[in-house]
Amino acid sequence: MTYLNRHRIQTILAPLFKMLEAAFELIVPLVVARMIDTGVANRDVSYLIRQGIILVLLGVIGFAAAVTAQYFSANVAVITGTALRNDLFRHIQTLSWRQIDEMGTSTLITRMTSDINTVQNGVNMFLRLFLRSPFVVLGAVVMAFTVDQRTAMVFAVAVPVLAEIIFAILLVTMPLYKNVQKKLDTIMRMTRENLLGVRVVRAFNRQEDEKKLFDTAAADYYRKQIFVGKISALLNPLTYVVINAGIIGILWVGGLQVDLGNLTRGEVIALVNYMSQILVEMIKLANLIILLSRAIASMKRVDTVFAMKNSMKDGEASLPSCLSGGMEIDFRKVTFAYEKEADPALSGISFHAAGGSTLGIIGGTGSGKSTIVHLLGRFYDPDQGEISVNGKDLRNLKIEDLRRHIGFVPQKAVLFAGSLRENMKWGDKDATDEEIYRALDIAQAREFVDQKGEGLNLSIEQEGRNLSGGQRQRLTIARALVRNPELLILDDSASALDFATDAKLRKAIRESKGSSTVILVSQRVSTIRNADRILVLDDGQAAGFGSHRELLGNCEVYREICQSQMTEEEIARDLGKGGDQA
Repeated sequence: MTYLNRHRIQTILAPLFKMLEAAFELIVPLVVARMIDTGVANRDVSYLIRQGIILVLLGVIGFAAAVTAQYFSANVAVITGTALRNDLFRHIQTLSWRQIDEMGTSTLITRMTSDINTVQNGVNMFLRLFLRSPFVVLGAVVMAFTVDQRTAMVFAVAVPVLAEIIFAILLVTMPLYKNVQKKLDTIMRMTRENLLGVRVVRAFNRQEDEKKLFDTAAADYYRKQIFVGKISALLNPLTYVVINAGIIGILWVGGLQVDLGNLTRGEVIALVNYMSQILVEMIKLANLIILLSRAIASMKRVDTVFAMKNSMKDGEASLPSCLSGGMEIDFRKVTFAYEKEADPALSGISFHAAGGSTLGIIGGTGSGKSTIVHLLGRFYDPDQGEISVNGKDLRNLKIEDLRRHIGFVPQKAVLFAGSLRENMKWGDKDATDEEIYRALDIAQAREFVDQKGEGLNLSIEQEGRNLSGGQRQRLTIARALVRNPELLILDDSASALDFATDAKLRKAIRESKGSSTVILVSQRVSTIRNADRILVLDDGQAAGFGSHRELLGNCEVYREICQSQMTEEEIARDLGKGGDQA
């Protein structure tokens, strides 16, 4: 109703023009009755022609009213669907990562597409029929009583029976449509997973297994749709039985009234026409209610997304500057779990990173490395403890201001369809070509960009499909560097690079970082060994914190990682010379 209210005039005019069309339809049976009783009975051709012209005029005017009504209703429906889709997209952008994880990407896509399309269709049909159909049914009954009260009693019996049948079917089918829509969510999720992971599916020869799983889900969706469809299909035959019985009743009672001279043949035909009109409009009304029930169910599903409010309240303070440059970071007994009942991803983590320093984070898979940087970017809030930047609690800072000073490179390299220049300007929309090329040089991406011969106009396909994994990673690093951030976070973002390129990249970042604070997240010792401080994580807990040399001497977890990646000679040399010069 909020969206319809924005286009109030068209929303009101659409049903009014439909009622105008219906009014002309209600006059038609009376004109036909006169043609039979006067024109045909008296063989008055001129009278029949005049009445025929009236019928044509009624049809033309009714057609014009119908076209106008359908234009307004379709226009309002499309505008409403577009506005609803835009608002939903904007609202999703305000949700936290935790809420998006809970809702699921495939579910959100279904809400954005299928559900809003159903709502749009419901709005269209609602404006066209919600006044017209009841108006025709009520008008036909009233007109029947003006023709003959005794015969019209058949209408008084038939219409309530029709209404009971329709609403009984609706009460059964409305909840079932909700379950059908949930099954569609499942199919969307499976489709998305398979399309995104198609290479893995084929690499493991799992095509046939995935087909069977999809067939099972699709068959379940099919069975539920067919079940609901069978119940809905009862609507037409049952209503036709009632209407045909009503027509038989009209002919029976009307025939007796004709014999008594109380009713004419034309009036009997008019009553039959009114009964037929009631049948058509009741069917339309039933279909409208079914459509509206689906639209309402879809709208409720959309509303569940709108009802989700980001529990992460934005702060009011701006990010203070750090005297030593970069960002000074403090974690104090931070505990965090992705789900309420799940085991914590981090437990009691505390560490300090000085402004302008380089912090390395290392640990096994699932040890909580990425979780730390996600908390630092305030994509999540800790369940316990405090995170501060430059002496200020993250929760008190404006999120937009915080992230403006962070260059974040995630594990999965994400690029967007468009040119290379457009992708690089995500880091800084005002960046010059020279600044972009400088970032490409540091990220070791300049060489392959020049080889492609298109420069910054290089076309990037969706998700960077026309680039290799290593090329995508280097471009995402360059995008972060374009921002010239105070805090540069590299979350295992060089995993697809060979060791030589990785070494060149680390050296270039070290030489160009200036006063920026750098966080290197990796499972490679070679990536983080030269960091000022290294945080070692083991199953969500801090197993050690110090320099490369210190950790080799006093952290068993770190020493085991080093022993798996380095030779004994290298470890001995590092213990003797110190990690900073290694």
